Amino acid sequence: MPSPPLLPRARRASSINPKTPHRPRSTRRCQKHKLGRGASPWTKKTPLSMWVPMAFLSSLPHLPSPFSPARTLAPISNSGTQIKISTEPTCIYSLIIDNLVIFVWVWICMESSKSVLPEGLPTGMVKEFEDSLRPALLVRQSFLDLHDNFRRIVYPPLTLSHSKGPKLRKQVVLDGPVSCGKSIALAMLVHWARDEGWLVFYVPRGRDWTHGGFFYKNPNTGLWDTPLQAENVLKDFLKWNESHLKQLPCQISDPIPLGEGAGVGQLKDVDNMAMPEGSTLYDLVNTGIKHTHAAVGVVVRLRKELSLVKNIPVLIAIDQYNSWFTFSEYEEAVKVHSRRPVHARELTMVNAFRSMMHDDMMVGAFSHSTTVGKLRKDLPDVPEDARVNCPRYTLDEAASVCHYYLRYANEIYVLASICNVEQC
Repeated sequence: MPSPPLLPRARRASSINPKTPHRPRSTRRCQKHKLGRGASPWTKKTPLSMWVPMAFLSSLPHLPSPFSPARTLAPISNSGTQIKISTEPTCIYSLIIDNLVIFVWVWICMESSKSVLPEGLPTGMVKEFEDSLRPALLVRQSFLDLHDNFRRIVYPPLTLSHSKGPKLRKQVVLDGPVSCGKSIALAMLVHWARDEGWLVFYVPRGRDWTHGGFFYKNPNTGLWDTPLQAENVLKDFLKWNESHLKQLPCQISDPIPLGEGAGVGQLKDVDNMAMPEGSTLYDLVNTGIKHTHAAVGVVVRLRKELSLVKNIPVLIAIDQYNSWFTFSEYEEAVKVHSRRPVHARELTMVNAFRSMMHDDMMVGAFSHSTTVGKLRKDLPDVPEDARVNCPRYTLDEAASVCHYYLRYANEIYVLASICNVEQC
């Protein structure tokens, strides 16, 4: 068995100008006061722009076995903020020296992830688990910023801070280059929010709302109904949120409009369906699942009901959000030999959930793997300051990733040989 590659040699800290603008002030203060005199000149960057002696890195402890994980909780920001990604099966592993976090990886139990995210895991997350042969993710600064934003909205600090922090946004659009971690950051946010007891409406594949299935034009609204997608969305929403929905009463008493069902057409002499008095959101969602003619109307009503929920925090998370700003797969016959493409905004479900011009917490993540193309900066129904750029790995994060894989290369080789995986 070939030996794992050696850890690349770190560069000298003395060769870097401490006054360079690319080096944050907190880094210089950390190096001056934390390392002290006699520190080795050989240093290595950490994911959070901190510098530690290489002697510490050579004595890093091995991660606990994935078959018997031990739950840990560690501060992962300069302000001492603590974060809990998920419930018991998920663990955060980190090494702390003088209150400095050298690296932070989160070990995710696949069974727990599939139960907390029954709608499905992002493609990039599944590919990372398959390629690395271990369900572990790096907790990046982009996710911490996203997490802190919504944490401060729901759990505001008790004392007023005079320091100017980042502006809080209830509506966020994650943008950035291809494969920079937008979908993974969104999934981690949903995982954390559900573990905190929030009511989360999560759509991991927004493109499915505009492709496939049956589509009918509703003569009452002029929009296009997609009952098959509506039924699937309601089923996914019910899997994790059933306990919350049973405790939340319906606050809108208007009857639910009926449309065409999936492959069964329109009901005769019936235009709407009334909900019984005292119904809960669980009853509302079940109605859309059992009655295909009411599925689209229930999804639209659910969006309005979510805006009225005040007992628990509500978060709407949409991946592949950019698919809702271009044309769908559907076409409308104009003449005998002429068809026009149907835009996503003409779909009833997309029209109900796409807008961010409200006071609800909502996150949308762009996905450049859906071949949507580049969209303009000022999107309709989206606040001007909602778009947040997610960068690729910084040098610090790349160094942490390289160190992580190189240190545990032997274990990966052993697992690869057991699974009969061809070594590259």
